[in-house]
Amino acid sequence: MKMNKIKVKTQAKEYSIIIGDKLLNNISKIIKSEKILFSKCLIIIDKNIPKHYQKKIIKNLNCNFKASYIFNPSEKNKSQKSIDKIQNILFNKRFNRDDCLIAFGGGIVGDVSAYAASTYKRGMKFINIPTTLLSQVDSSIGGKTGINNKFGKNLIGSFFQPDLVISDIEILKSLPKREIVCGYAEILKSSLLDNQRNFDFLNKNFFNILKLEKKSLKKAIINSCLLKRKIVQKDEKESNLRKVLNLGHTFAHAYESSLNFSKKLNHGEAVVFGIQNALSLSKNLKILSNEKFEIISNHIKKIPIHNSYNNLFNKKHIKKIIYFMKSDKKNISDNINLILMRDFGKIITNYQINNTNLNKFLNSQLN
Repeated sequence: MKMNKIKVKTQAKEYSIIIGDKLLNNISKIIKSEKILFSKCLIIIDKNIPKHYQKKIIKNLNCNFKASYIFNPSEKNKSQKSIDKIQNILFNKRFNRDDCLIAFGGGIVGDVSAYAASTYKRGMKFINIPTTLLSQVDSSIGGKTGINNKFGKNLIGSFFQPDLVISDIEILKSLPKREIVCGYAEILKSSLLDNQRNFDFLNKNFFNILKLEKKSLKKAIINSCLLKRKIVQKDEKESNLRKVLNLGHTFAHAYESSLNFSKKLNHGEAVVFGIQNALSLSKNLKILSNEKFEIISNHIKKIPIHNSYNNLFNKKHIKKIIYFMKSDKKNISDNINLILMRDFGKIITNYQINNTNLNKFLNSQLN
C-alpha cells in the first residue's frame, strides 16, 4: 500500500493527511495505525459516489456498531435542517463524544459532517474521507466547517480540525470531467499562493492532471496540501495569513449565491472566474505586473469551463452580486474586503473597495 503522509500540527489538534491509491481497501488498518479508537461510527455517504465504493467503505470499516446515512450534496442541503437530521441519528443511537462521525464524499458532505461533529455534545471524533479533487486539495484540510443560509454561503460554521484525512486518488476516476475542473481551480489557487515553480509545474502538466495521470495528479494534490498545511499551522482561525486562501472567493461565493446555487455554475468554476477577477483588479491597480497577469490569464484560458462568464452574468445582475459580496465574512466595514495578488506567494489580504468602484469594476468585466 503506497501512500504519502502529511502531518498537520495546529493548536487545537495534530492529525495526518494520508494520500494514496486504493486506500479504501485498508481503511481500518489506516485508522488503527493513526491510533484513532472508537466503538461506534456514523458514515455520511455522498449520494453521488458509485455504489461499489459505498459498499466497500461500509464493509471495510471495523467497529462495534456502524450506521450510514446517504446525503444528497447540494448547496441547498448545506443547511441547519441537514445538521438536525444527522444529529438526530447520533442522539437516537446514543453516540457519545468518543464515537466517530465519518464523512465520505465531496466538500459539501465534509463541511456539513464536520459542523455536525463539532456541535454534537460540543465535539466528537471526526474523520474526513474526501472523494472529489476539490475536497482532497482544499476543503478537507484545515478545520473549516460551515453551512449556508439566506444571507449567503458558509456564514454559519466553526473551526474544527479532523482527527484524520484519507484521500484515495483511485476514486477520482469515477468523477465527471466537470468535477475534475472544479478541483483544478483550487490547485491553481494554491500555486499562486505558493511560488512560480509550482505554477510552472501545472502549466507543463495541465492536461496530464485533467486526465488523472497518477504521477502528475498526486504531485499536484500533495503540493496543494503542503501549501494549505503551512498556512493553517501559522493561522488556524483566519486572523490574518489564512485569508490568502480566499483569493478569488469573495467574488466566487457571491456568484454562486446570486445564482441561487444553480447547477449552471459549480464552486470550482466560480473560483476560476473569481481568481480572474482578482487578477484583473490587481493589474488595474498596478499591484500585479502585466507580464505576470498575462502568464496566469493564458493558463486560465485553457481551463474548460462549463459556462462562460458573460452567459451567466449581465449588468442587471451586478447589484445582486454586490449584495452578497457585502455579506462576506471578511468584511469589517461598509467597504468590501478583497484578496488581491502582487506576485506568486505575495498576496494582499486587506484591500478595501467601495460600492461605486466595485460596480464600475464588475461592469468592466462584462464584454
